[in-house]
Amino acid sequence: MNFKNRTYWLFLLPTLLALLLVLIIPFFQGVYYSFTEYDGFQVTSFVGFDNYIKLFSDDQFLYSLGFTAAFSAASVIGINVLGLSFALLVTQKLGKVSTLFRTIYFMPNLIGGIILGFIWQFVFLKAFTGIADVTGIEFFRGWLSDTETGFWGLVILFVWQMSGYIMVIYISFLNNVPKELLEAATIDGANKWQSFWKVKFPLIIPAFTVSLFLTLSNAFKVYDQNMALTNGGPFGSTEMATMNIYDTAFKVQDMGYAQSKAIVFLIIITLISVIQLYITRKKETEL
Repeated sequence: MNFKNRTYWLFLLPTLLALLLVLIIPFFQGVYYSFTEYDGFQVTSFVGFDNYIKLFSDDQFLYSLGFTAAFSAASVIGINVLGLSFALLVTQKLGKVSTLFRTIYFMPNLIGGIILGFIWQFVFLKAFTGIADVTGIEFFRGWLSDTETGFWGLVILFVWQMSGYIMVIYISFLNNVPKELLEAATIDGANKWQSFWKVKFPLIIPAFTVSLFLTLSNAFKVYDQNMALTNGGPFGSTEMATMNIYDTAFKVQDMGYAQSKAIVFLIIITLISVIQLYITRKKETEL
């Protein structure tokens, strides 16, 4: 091995060690613990697939999976529609106002999930209640005490947080659309709507691949926003899968069972992500 190769592996070694210690070893430990009764301190017995069989009859866990799937679907649509809309707006010739809009739209992404949860909790509990008191519109009252409005409250929070980040991805692709193609479309008589669908949209399909992957994976893994905004209430009806797994591990102290839930959850996220990447990349090829 020459000096250049030794230097390469020397610089790579810290990253490989970090991956080994923080990701790979804990993952295989988690797989092992999922087949045991483990309370976080010691393994009391090896139970095989009992934990996995048990979770398929766990109504609250299955409900939290369904709730998370519905939340993810609504959030992914909202984030990508809003993010693309923002990107189209700020890539217009608006001068310095465009930079201001970009900053405003991106700022929510810089706020931590727990703080965001408390901000929106204040909005839903105080501001909305104040609007209801002034206007008499009952729609604004008790948003976090109802399952349906609690669901949409979580969606609004997450869409507000992620849209600016996804906007940046769409901006980078929109800026790379050749101006010659847009000018040619205009000369041929295409209006702005036609130019978008016939010229811009096919060229930014790769942005959808990246954005859908990021929004899907992040939506499924939401925990801190859920904890800060509703804490799973009322009566566990807005509890997401990550919160259910966390509570099983640290409140019930059933680490082995929680690990089996986490493994199943990981498999579900991986399958959905792989299917999404396959479909969107196939669409890229077709276009």
